[in-house]
Parts: sequence; C-alpha cells; structure tokens
Amino acid sequence: MASCVACSPVYVVKAGIAEAKILRARRPIHEVVSDSTVDADTRAKLAWVVEARRFAAEELGIDVGQSYTMYTQLDRDTLAMVVTAAYKDRLVPKTWWFPIVGHVPYKGHFSLQNALDEEADLAAEGFDTWVRPTAAFSTLGWFNDPILSTALQTDEVEVVTTVLHELSHQHLWVPGEGAFNESFANFVGRVAAMRFFCTREGGGPDSVKCRRAEARWRDFQRFSDFLDPFVAELRALYADPDLSFEQKVEQREAVFSGALQRFDDEVAPELEAFTFAGFRNTPLNNATLLSRVRYYNRLRDFDAFLAGHGGDLNAALDDLKARAGSVDDPFTLLPETESGGL
Repeated sequence: MASCVACSPVYVVKAGIAEAKILRARRPIHEVVSDSTVDADTRAKLAWVVEARRFAAEELGIDVGQSYTMYTQLDRDTLAMVVTAAYKDRLVPKTWWFPIVGHVPYKGHFSLQNALDEEADLAAEGFDTWVRPTAAFSTLGWFNDPILSTALQTDEVEVVTTVLHELSHQHLWVPGEGAFNESFANFVGRVAAMRFFCTREGGGPDSVKCRRAEARWRDFQRFSDFLDPFVAELRALYADPDLSFEQKVEQREAVFSGALQRFDDEVAPELEAFTFAGFRNTPLNNATLLSRVRYYNRLRDFDAFLAGHGGDLNAALDDLKARAGSVDDPFTLLPETESGGL
C-alpha cells in the first residue's frame, strides 16, 4: 500500500477547504442560462457546456455522472497555480502521491504565495521548477465538478474542448501515469471537439468552428512532433556516463538553444491556429519541458491508434479503457509512428 509521505496533511486540508468553497458556490447551469442578470457571453458559453456534456454521454459513451451540470463564478481569473519540478540532469519529474490518483508530477495551490513558497523550497533543493496557472480540473467524477468561470475565458471551441478533455479523465485514468492520462485527454478533447463541431446540426465540415477545431488538432500534432527529437537529444545527453552533473547542466543549454531555433525556423511558420507562445516565451528547463511533454506525448500515435480503429473514436476509447490498466506502460498500446516514442 502506498504511503502518503509526499502528501502533506496541511496541504490536503487547504486544498479540501478551497474545493469546498468552489462546491458551495455552485449554481445549476440551467438556472444561470436563464438568468438575465448574468452576462450574455457567459450564458452562451454555458449552453455550449451543456451540449458538450450531452455529446460526451450520448455520442462517446462516457459516464459523465453529474459533472458539469453546475457553474461556479470565481472571484479571480485563475483557478489555481500548478507547481512542477524536475531533476536538472535527467528528464525525470518530482512526483507527489495522493489517494485515488496515485503519483502525479504536479501539485496545485489555490494560493499564489503558497505555490511560490513551494517552488522556492524545491529550487533550494536543486530542482528545476515552474509555476503555471490552470483554469480547469477534474475530480474524476468523485464530486459534482462544476464548470468554472475561468474555463469560459476562451472561445467556444476551447470551451467545448476543455469539457471533453476533463470528462475523458472520468472515462480513463491510469493511476501513476500522468503523461499518458494528460496526453490521452488532450487527444480525446481535440478529436471529440472536431466531431462535435463538424457533425452537429447547424455546423458541418465547412463551418468556421469545425475548421478551427481541425486546425488546432493539426497544430497540437505538429508541436508533439517537434518535441520528439528535442527530447531524444536531451535524453542522450543526460544518459552519457562520461559527463558529470555540471557538464550535463552546462551542455543542455546548447540543446535548448538549438530546439528553440528549430521551433522558430521549422514549426512556427507551419502553425495555423496556435502560436505556442507560452512555450516559446517561458525559460526552458526540465520542469517546463516535461510539463509540455506531459500533454503532448505521442499525439501522432494516438491519432494512428484511432486510424487503426477505422476512425471510430468510441471503439478506440473502449479499447484503451479495456487494456490500459493491464499493462505496465499504457503507451505500449499505441503504434509507434515515425515521430512517436518520447
């Protein structure tokens, strides 16, 4: 049985209090949509949330439970700050253990100061670190997750994608497999959003939202393809037994610089909908890189897995759900395309 050594009781209590506040502030979405005192943009986007939830349940067969039937208006523009850390001389994240979800390579704080304090402690211990904001989360169906006001700050395509991404965690979550879980959810959110907008009545393959969803999925795969050789080069450097810790940390800077140059020269000109400015403008270290890899790991291979099921997203989801928990590494279930295999 796993211990909770890395799971501070104080942290759990603070997180529980913050979660309780969010849950107490919930309002049924149908009430908010009918409330003329709520701004029109919020009501319109909540209507998309209702449709996305229905699509996940009826078209994808996801057990959505009562998730996203409620709405919480936050008093801030960021839900939480996520702390990540990694060893400087290898692409290995620091992990924290929590009940139900197992080991995860990130830790959320509802207080910016708490996040910065933890980051400072981790940096003092010699880790690469990063603190980033997040606008949404999933309790894997254990609670009636509300859609949060922070998740409505994007356009309709991203709102629907976010809902489908988070609900996919309720369909499949492999404890201790953070990179697989998040990349799987990224794949499901993007592909399901395409199906949603490209097949719905009033939409269709020639609609603006369909084309936008398709372009974003292509961009996500391009970015995933870019990460493959970048990560492979770093892994080779870190695995060199003739290099000291100091030499690895020094020489990785050349790898970082070369990757950024390739991004500017080869990737950025091909992007259709996203700029990935967050990646380009955030200082590179192992923590920031792993945070990207976690969400963009082998997306091309997930797409190939879908193609292997005749493009039937339901069949692909059911197959992964049936087998992912019975193998040591769920990524082995995916075909390795030319760009895959981080």
